[in-house]
Amino acid sequence: MSLSRAPRRTLLAVGVLTAALTLSACGGDSNGKSGGGGNTNFVTNTGGIATAPKGERAATGKLAGETLDGKQLDVAELKGKVVVLNVWGSWCAPCRAEAPHFAKVAKDMEGKGVAFVGVNTRDPNKQPALAFEEDYGVTYPSLYDPQGKLILFGFPKGTLSPQSIPSTVVLDKEGRIAARSLMALDEEKLRSMIDPLLKEK
Repeated sequence: MSLSRAPRRTLLAVGVLTAALTLSACGGDSNGKSGGGGNTNFVTNTGGIATAPKGERAATGKLAGETLDGKQLDVAELKGKVVVLNVWGSWCAPCRAEAPHFAKVAKDMEGKGVAFVGVNTRDPNKQPALAFEEDYGVTYPSLYDPQGKLILFGFPKGTLSPQSIPSTVVLDKEGRIAARSLMALDEEKLRSMIDPLLKEK
């Protein structure tokens, strides 16, 4: 690959991600629009949480890579658990607002069949993100995705994908996309996304 092609490819990926998250960074969608495109059967409640019926959920694309602490993580290996994926950035005020709620619920649900995974994005280096985790007591791992490639390619078109920062996507025990929020969540709303999936057979 020529040196001139590599930066163009990176710029293209960043450009596509920027378009995908158009003006929605640190904003969220309080109107509860489900997005995803096409004729979907997503249902959005008044709290802005969209859900997909059990028989119509899609699997994620590849969500794997290096975490902020330098380990390797593949979300596919968490199959069998309900997985909470939280897209965040250390620079994002709503992310800071919701972080204590995520830390508390993650701690409360240890050993109960739930795994939390952050997706840290748009932090050009890891230090502010690591400081964020320490400040808010976040002990679960976060994939490091500074250019947003995991967000862009990890969620198939037409699914309940992250479209703002923060976003939260919850996977069922089969690893399929079951619920999504495009805004900062408190403990009650976060639990309302998790609890129904824990009860599924």
